[in-house]
Amino acid sequence: MKRWRSTTMGELMKVEHGFAFKGEHFSESGELIVLTPGNFHETGGFRSRPDKDRFYLGKFPDRYLLSENDLIVAMTEQGEGLLGSSALIPECGKYLHNQRIGLVRPNKDSADTTFLYYLFNTGYVRQQIRNSSAGAKIRHTSPERIYRTKVRVPEKACQTKIAAILSSYDELIENNRRRIALLENLAEEIYREWFVRLRFPGHEKVKMVKGVPAGWRDMKFGQFCQLQRGYDLTDAEVEPGPYPVIASTSIKTYHSQYKAEPPVITTGRSGSLGEVLFVNMRAWPHNTALYVKQFFGNSAYLIYYTLKNMRLENFNAGAGVPTLNRNHLNGIPIIVPDKPLQDRFDAIVSKIHFQADLLQKTNANLTTTRDKLLPRLISGKLSVEDLDIQFPPGMAEELEDTVPA
Repeated sequence: MKRWRSTTMGELMKVEHGFAFKGEHFSESGELIVLTPGNFHETGGFRSRPDKDRFYLGKFPDRYLLSENDLIVAMTEQGEGLLGSSALIPECGKYLHNQRIGLVRPNKDSADTTFLYYLFNTGYVRQQIRNSSAGAKIRHTSPERIYRTKVRVPEKACQTKIAAILSSYDELIENNRRRIALLENLAEEIYREWFVRLRFPGHEKVKMVKGVPAGWRDMKFGQFCQLQRGYDLTDAEVEPGPYPVIASTSIKTYHSQYKAEPPVITTGRSGSLGEVLFVNMRAWPHNTALYVKQFFGNSAYLIYYTLKNMRLENFNAGAGVPTLNRNHLNGIPIIVPDKPLQDRFDAIVSKIHFQADLLQKTNANLTTTRDKLLPRLISGKLSVEDLDIQFPPGMAEELEDTVPA
C-alpha cells in the first residue's frame, strides 16, 4: 500500500453542528425538509420519505440550507437513525441542517468528499464512532469524538479513483431505483384510472346502477381480503437465510424460515402506518406488520393497490405508538370489480411488476458487489493507484488539482 498513511478523521475534515429548529414552525407540508437521523438508511445515505419528512416554515440562518453534494453525518442514533452513517445531499436548496446532523467540511488538500462518504460507511469507522459515543438510552457523538477515529488513507488522487469506482455502482443502483419508481407509478395510475375514476376498458358500454358499474359487488373490506398480524421474531432468533423478514415499512433482514407464500402483501401494524409492500417470494411477515392471509379469489394486485389508496395512516388506534387495528378496516364498505376485469388488470400489471422485480434483483447484485469491494478498496487491499480511470468532467478537474504539475 504505497503512499497510504495512518491518520485520524480530524486531520481530514471538520464537522459543524446544525441548527436547533423550533418545533412551532414544523409542518406536514412545505418546500424545505429538516433532515434528522431518521432519514438515514442502512446501506449508506438517506432517502426522503413522505411519512418521515419534517417541513419547516420558520426563519433560520442561510448557512443551514444544504447544498448539492454536501456531506452530512448522523450524530445521534435516535429513531431509525444510524450513528455515524453519512450521506451526500442530492440537490441544492431543499434540505436543512438539523442539530443532530453534522456537516462535514473536508480538508481540500488531503481528502476527497466522496471518499470520506464511503469511509464513514465502513464498519470499522462506524464501530469506532459508536464505541466512543455517549448516552444510556440514545447514543450520541460529537465532532471531537469523531476526530479521534483512526483510519488509513491514500493520497487524494487515489481517494478520487476509489470514490469513482464505488460511485459508479451507486449511480447504477439509483438509476434502477428511479426506473422502478416509474414502473410502480405507472401500475398505480392504471389502478386509479380503472377503479377510482371508473374509466376501465369498455366503461362506456357498461350500465351504471346507483353510480356503480353493473356486475361489480358491494361488500365489506373484511370480505374482500383477510388481514393477519405478523409473527414474532427477535433479532437474536434470526438465522441468516434467503427469506425476507418484512417489518412495518421495509424488509428488515433475511431469515432461514418463512411464514407466508407469495405474493406477500404487508402494511405497517405498529410504529409506522401507511406503507404497503408487495413481495413476490416466500417471506416472514414481522409482528410490526399486517399481511394478507386470504385473498378470497380476488386479484393480489387489486388488493395491493386498494390498500395503498386507503390512506391507512388515518386509521391510527394507538394512544402513544401508532397502531393499526385490522378490525377497524373490516367494516369499511367497498365495491369490487368483476373477475374478468380483475383478470385483465392482472395481465397488464403483472408484466410491469415483472420488470420492476428484474430491476430489484439487478440492484441486489450490484449492492452485493459494491459492498464486497468497499472494504477492500477503502483498506487498500485492492490497489487502484495504477489504474487508468476515465472520470466524469467534474471529478477529472478535481483530480487534476491534486496532481503536481
